[in-house]
Amino acid sequence: MIPGYSIRRVEKQDYKGVCEALNALTTVGEVSKAQFDATVDHWNHSLVLPNLLQYHPYVILKDNQVAATGMLLIERKLIHGCGLVGHIEDIAVSPRHQGKQLGRALIDHLTSLGLAHCYKVILDCDESNVKFYEKCGYSKAGVEMQHR
Repeated sequence: MIPGYSIRRVEKQDYKGVCEALNALTTVGEVSKAQFDATVDHWNHSLVLPNLLQYHPYVILKDNQVAATGMLLIERKLIHGCGLVGHIEDIAVSPRHQGKQLGRALIDHLTSLGLAHCYKVILDCDESNVKFYEKCGYSKAGVEMQHR
């Protein structure tokens, strides 16, 4: 980890910092403290397998303030012998902490966690972020489609 920073699972006390960091990535919308707390409870109690949580939300902290956030979601499949796939989602670094390699540290942490349980770890990203994720060891492997 980068000196002066630490990493841990998201806690309810991270409400403001997580929402602020995610606003650097996308539109968060109106999320109340009660909604955030209920979501953290859901993340902490949803199992993909006995003793293996499905959701792995993490934050990087500097002086107990959220500097970055990201999620590893584990999906149970039928293919690969009912194998598990890790999905990295919502990597966001607070604007005042950008340029300090926190995104890379978070990706490395979530990737290692995912590969400890999953046969592969994948992520989707904007075309403008491809070079960053390639530096993190990821490669293009398909086309993302969406329907909204």
